[in-house]
Amino acid sequence: MHIHVNGKNIEITDAIKAYVKEKIGKVATRYDQIQGIDVVLTVIKNPSAEGKHIAELTCRTNSGAIRSEESAESMYASIDLLADKFARQITKFKDKNVASGKESIRNIKEEPEQEA
Repeated sequence: MHIHVNGKNIEITDAIKAYVKEKIGKVATRYDQIQGIDVVLTVIKNPSAEGKHIAELTCRTNSGAIRSEESAESMYASIDLLADKFARQITKFKDKNVASGKESIRNIKEEPEQEA
């Protein structure tokens, strides 16, 4: 699973990239069907705008996609809010897929072969 971090109107430093990968990576370990995660960090340069730091996330899974967006006054706060929202969404997505009976590697039961 890869986490790609991009920025608009902001230079992505190693510290921000490591923080995103740490926070989102913890949540991503909850579901084994994730193929990739794209995170876009944006800063709005308008002085009268509220919530100038926006964090967007798109998570691709085997059975669909999850998209989240959060904004706050600092980039680290928006990343924290995004990680919390993503945790709720991934739990709901996982429970829905397990309840619907979609097959996962973990819930496939092998039947023992019987000798004739």
